[in-house]
Amino acid sequence: MFLPLHDSAPLRVIRFQFVTGVIIALNVAVFLISHYAIPPAEVNRIPLSFGAIPAVITDRAELAAALHVIPEKATLFTYMFLHGGWMHLTGNMLFMWVFADNVEDGFGHLGFIVFYFVCGLAAVAAHIALSPGSQAPIIGASGAVAGVLGAYILLFPRSRVLFLLFMRIPLRLAAVWVLAAWLGFQLFMIYSGGGTAGHVALWAHVGGFAAGFLITLILRGRILRRLGMARIVSLEAGKDQEA
Repeated sequence: MFLPLHDSAPLRVIRFQFVTGVIIALNVAVFLISHYAIPPAEVNRIPLSFGAIPAVITDRAELAAALHVIPEKATLFTYMFLHGGWMHLTGNMLFMWVFADNVEDGFGHLGFIVFYFVCGLAAVAAHIALSPGSQAPIIGASGAVAGVLGAYILLFPRSRVLFLLFMRIPLRLAAVWVLAAWLGFQLFMIYSGGGTAGHVALWAHVGGFAAGFLITLILRGRILRRLGMARIVSLEAGKDQEA
């Protein structure tokens, strides 16, 4: 529906989003290796071996011995670094680059690593809970990235986001409207498609977003103090009351 290009929220504590950069670099490296550095005949085996397959994880199906490269539970992490094509990868990494730097700023480098993977685990857990017998592998960083969006909408709702609507029309709106529209689109697609659309695991998006939102809601006061924004928020609230 849209691609983000830039946001107006500055970094306040960290000098550079090192963890965000490393995660993006790893995703790109894994994509290049899995699509171009192995024999073409082996490419289709990667999602089956390293993607998260609900039926396998819930012991409703068994993976063929030739595909069983790592323990099933390990795929709950490895699935986050696999992508089906350039558009899948580019979309996820653009969202990551635009929104994750400020979330990393709020959580700190180490905290953001934990936060990111917890959101990714929540995303795949939501998908498995609603499709426990599915034998289609889930791949992609979008569930973890959705958690980043859930955090961002709480911490930086008034940040201005430049994005391309329908991949063509440049617009700039407050983050709260952009990300609320993103979430609304996921829910609409779930309602109209039953949880998947074009093989996209939409419940994973919602599960990741919900996890990021709830974790940030619990830690919001501490994060705002770290960012030096607590006083700003209180002053803005006072102005709203006076109005």
